[in-house]
Amino acid sequence: MFVPTLFGQAEPVDAGWNFAPIILIALAAYVYVYVARWRTSRREGGPRAAGYGRLALWLLGIALLFVALISPIDRLGEQFATFHMVQHLILADLVPICLTVALTKHILRPVTRRIHTLERKAGPFGHPWFGVIAYAGAMWIWHIPFMYEAALSNSFIHTLEHLTFAAAGALYWWHLLSPIRSRLRLGGIGPVLYMAITKIAVGFLGILLGFAPSLLYDIYGFEGTRWGLTALEDQQVAGVLMALEQSLVMGVALAYLFIRMLSEADEADERDERYGTV
Repeated sequence: MFVPTLFGQAEPVDAGWNFAPIILIALAAYVYVYVARWRTSRREGGPRAAGYGRLALWLLGIALLFVALISPIDRLGEQFATFHMVQHLILADLVPICLTVALTKHILRPVTRRIHTLERKAGPFGHPWFGVIAYAGAMWIWHIPFMYEAALSNSFIHTLEHLTFAAAGALYWWHLLSPIRSRLRLGGIGPVLYMAITKIAVGFLGILLGFAPSLLYDIYGFEGTRWGLTALEDQQVAGVLMALEQSLVMGVALAYLFIRMLSEADEADERDERYGTV
């Protein structure tokens, strides 16, 4: 469709849906597997093992995947840097956060031992600080102009880009939000440093994009405006969005971790009182 503008002829915008069958099947499978396990956990362990809030978070995570990959955001991301940035941030942050927090120890019980084994065999790749490198590295590498434009020009590379963001985000947030106790779990001030280093590194990338004086991605070099934005303004909005999102997510995540720490301390005190260890 066309949008009139005071600053010249508006460029056409394609806001169609991307009904990819394989993605829809995968999303349905994610819902089915989780709900089946959630129902079993709730039947065996009650609301504490599998509450409705956890179920809602899982469904929200799947809905966000739908928004990122099926809704017009996917098509718009090929035409706007801003929408492409929204897609990246959903895949790397919002979806992993929702899906990880939706898990509980009871829900993960059938695979807990395998997860611990995988962490041990992964060696340095299973360490939390590799999560920092993977997350920040994915963001910076895929925003190199050559890599960025290759992803938008080739469907296979674009899919690889999405998988990279999803995998890096899942690994990064797993180390922070996993309900399973691990020998590598961050303690003390570790989570603060873990998040601060990552979010500053990625936020700086957002600032570079937001204040760049010229267009970095020729593939977005359209004439006139699209939805009232010039190509350079679109890039700048995308950069500012990245920087702001990194700050907001860090603040919310740290607040959640603090609340969880207090909750775990209370549970430990209750166990000590119950078994007379105090």
